[in-house]
Amino acid sequence: MEIRYLFLDMNAYFASVEQQDDEDLRGKPVCVVPVEAETTVCIAASYEARRCGVKTGTPVYQARGLCPGLFVVQARPRRYVEVHRAILKAVESVLPIEEVRSIDEMRFRLLKNERPHARALALALKRAIRARVGEHLLASVGGGPNRFLAKVATELEKPDGLVLITKEDLPKILWKLRLTDLYGIGRRMERRLNRLGIFTVRQLTEAPLPLLKRAWGSVLGERMYKNLRGEDLPEIETHRRTFAHSHVLAPELRAPEKARLVAVRLLVKAAARMRKAGYAAGSLFLHLRFLEGEDHAAFTHLTPTFATRTLVFALRRLWPEHERRPVLKASVVLGHLVQGAGLSLFPAERKNQLLAYALDRINRRYGPDTVRPAALDLVGEVGEYRIAFDRLPDFSV
Repeated sequence: MEIRYLFLDMNAYFASVEQQDDEDLRGKPVCVVPVEAETTVCIAASYEARRCGVKTGTPVYQARGLCPGLFVVQARPRRYVEVHRAILKAVESVLPIEEVRSIDEMRFRLLKNERPHARALALALKRAIRARVGEHLLASVGGGPNRFLAKVATELEKPDGLVLITKEDLPKILWKLRLTDLYGIGRRMERRLNRLGIFTVRQLTEAPLPLLKRAWGSVLGERMYKNLRGEDLPEIETHRRTFAHSHVLAPELRAPEKARLVAVRLLVKAAARMRKAGYAAGSLFLHLRFLEGEDHAAFTHLTPTFATRTLVFALRRLWPEHERRPVLKASVVLGHLVQGAGLSLFPAERKNQLLAYALDRINRRYGPDTVRPAALDLVGEVGEYRIAFDRLPDFSV
């Protein structure tokens, strides 16, 4: 069975960029945070920090206790995107990219004449990154007969690993893994498999097709059955479900009045991204995490709209007006998306839509945030500190 795909995963990417840029951080435990506050959490940790038990989601005060000498660095999203683009140029000097999966992952499909040289090409990808971008940026590369196994292979040796899975290797490599080591199997799916009598990867690979269909459903169960056997399957088309922004608030922004403006700022950015992609939202979800006590979550259905002004009015209705607790994190989610929505027949909504289009044109021409609600100046730039691993931030909106 040939190696048809290579999958590249940058190791501890955000922390590695910081170590590449600052030689004083090299070889030291580094934790990257969204804001400078002891109550925030690590969004990335170097391998030196991970060896002390620091991981994504660890509170800073706890991370300092686990790892004496920890360097806490505020995230620089624009820099991470800049380095990401340099990495793309470097690897494309070796192989064309089939798909950029996220800011730190990409996949390559090998041509028939390239497949016998998969290992050499994988090593060339790693060398290109070190030579053209930075020697402290490490990548793990996995290869396999299909996309699924190539992705699994990248997780087997980190950092700076290289694993190729062939048909002959399948039992030897897969059977020693845990179920949750396989791409697409989280804790909930593991519990479902356990209820069906599957506790090991060996049992999973030997399970009959009808049993996997019971676990995943007819289509996904059959795909898992074939993926585990190395069959090369076409990808399933995915459709956009939400546009969202979240932000961990710095201490000076946690008062409810400032936190509400932060939420509005997040909504403005999410709405601009949504319009750029050609969608309207049929729902709005607000989530607030407080320093103490229970979270606040509120949801409303909308007549599908892409007008920022309409969405801000909806957010006001969801905001807990009498809440006085400090807000640690705010999140807004635009959902129930409708593609290709036209202008409304109702004059007030149509006016709000045309206003949104006009502001978009101005901001595209003269730069993001050239025109924005004046009150948002009180909270400055928010909504850029978090880079989701499944998408790149769009700094043009």
